[in-house]
Amino acid sequence: MINSHAGSHRAYDEFSLVLDPDVYEPLPDDWLIGITDVARSTAAIRSGRYKDVNYAGASIIAALGNARGSFDFPFVFRGDGAAFALPASGIMAATSALRDVAGFAKAKLHLDLRVGLVTVGEIRANGRDVRIARYAASESATYAMFAGGGLKWAEQQIKNGRFLVKPGRYAMKPDLTGLSCDWAPFPSQRGEILSLLVEPRDHTRPEVFAALARRVLAVFDAAPRRSHPLAGGTGIAREKQVSAKRWSEVASNSDFRKFDDGLRVTLDCAPDQIDSVEAMLITARARGEIDFGLHRQSHALMTCLVPSGRPGSHLHFLDGMGGGYAKAAEMMEEGALEEARQRAL
Repeated sequence: MINSHAGSHRAYDEFSLVLDPDVYEPLPDDWLIGITDVARSTAAIRSGRYKDVNYAGASIIAALGNARGSFDFPFVFRGDGAAFALPASGIMAATSALRDVAGFAKAKLHLDLRVGLVTVGEIRANGRDVRIARYAASESATYAMFAGGGLKWAEQQIKNGRFLVKPGRYAMKPDLTGLSCDWAPFPSQRGEILSLLVEPRDHTRPEVFAALARRVLAVFDAAPRRSHPLAGGTGIAREKQVSAKRWSEVASNSDFRKFDDGLRVTLDCAPDQIDSVEAMLITARARGEIDFGLHRQSHALMTCLVPSGRPGSHLHFLDGMGGGYAKAAEMMEEGALEEARQRAL
């Protein structure tokens, strides 16, 4: 276990520990949850703009941290968007950062970035919760994990037009210092890069979901280096190969596994491992326990954040190059719709 000053008092250095629902702590009712989401992201990715989508998705994390002068707040990168939590005193900073990144995405990237803000109390009033735990990926990189279904609910509301932060007349250029996508895509070393989302249907029985998540991860952990997409070889940034020591630090500080109202992973694995997990998940979905989506592709993609003045705490956000989390989410929605259609027949 590693100490952390961000969010809750402890950070767990074994990922399996953050699958335990008992380690999550509820956020206060007056805290704010911010959500960003690139509209029509799959179409943009299909046209080869996967780096722009990921950059827009991560932009709120950089903008908010730079505006506050600290990245000591809970956040999660979700591929074509991100989510964060701030105390009520952060409402002005959150609102202006959201407006600024939406303006930047439209003006510079020609992407429509939906942005919204809602209180934890509003989420709880609608039957979901927001609880957080901390996962220490390394000695210098700690990520927030979210549980309770609140982020998923908030994202859906914002997609439906509720709780939106309206663009201001004078959007400022956000300070995105430290945010970059300079790395060349990383080819799979084991067969395929997998983007996988698994979410519980019933957030009142987290122990059932935790048991399934452990079984899923056991399949991938059977491989050397636990199917880490950055485990093999080294990386190339700005057409220059980095040193083995630097590469090891980058790999250690990456967010290839996280808990974000469910399991969200980017892995390098053999096709038979994916087949085995997919069969397991299809069975669990048929039992009404989960929804899931997955996408297979040839390469992984990395967006980096090096906080100003803190080069040792560099963070590396991973996604699949062929659509990644956006495609997996699309498959999950299609699967849920098809199952609802079948039940109606």
